[in-house]
Amino acid sequence: LSPGAKMGCFTFIKVMMILFNLAIFLSGGTLLGVGIWVKVDGESFLKIFGALSSSVLQVVNVSYLLIVIGAILLVIGFLGCYGAQKESKCLLMMFFSVVLIIFIAEVVAAVVALVFTGLAETLLTGLVTPLLKEKYGVDETFSQIWNATMTELRCCGLNNYTDFNNSYFYETHHGYPGQCCDTLEPCNSTLAAEKDVEGCFKQILEEIRTNAGVAGGVAAGIAALEIAAMAVSMYLYCRLDEK
Repeated sequence: LSPGAKMGCFTFIKVMMILFNLAIFLSGGTLLGVGIWVKVDGESFLKIFGALSSSVLQVVNVSYLLIVIGAILLVIGFLGCYGAQKESKCLLMMFFSVVLIIFIAEVVAAVVALVFTGLAETLLTGLVTPLLKEKYGVDETFSQIWNATMTELRCCGLNNYTDFNNSYFYETHHGYPGQCCDTLEPCNSTLAAEKDVEGCFKQILEEIRTNAGVAGGVAAGIAALEIAAMAVSMYLYCRLDEK
């Protein structure tokens, strides 16, 4: 290619890099804002968007998840956009490094999820069950999310009704949530054992397996974008030496 054509190609890729990362930056700001909104006023969020059924997000703190993802996208978007605009090799290398770390973490997480499903279940149980004992019936937003989940998926707790043993709810209501007995009222251990309602973890896993194709496609798309972003940033980084 002639020097003019090379310069034109460089300029085009630089502009695309800026626009792409500007979109990422704005998306990160939006997610960060929504995360803060959910944290401050979770009830309004639930009323507008409804229950977060059929999603693994129901067993994690949605607000913190959105805040973390939003903050990461803000950093990536800023590094990529500002680094390309200023033609800064330092910022472009930082952008490349951050995206590479995230890409590696995603690959590791996918391998762990596929190979160590039992370990993942044990870890999730160890994290969520204490939250059910401490926060269910105390934190209104947390309780609303779990009530919606248990009602719509017709499940009880993460594993089963025993997750509520020695919990705040059990001690104050002298029984389990009504969903554990497939009723609207708190139920006792005899009826809960008789009904034997499945835990929500199995139901959520089933939903994930049902939508595994869509989730895999989205994951593959994200991975392709990350690889493309790293390739473009490295191209700009290398071309700066020739300018």
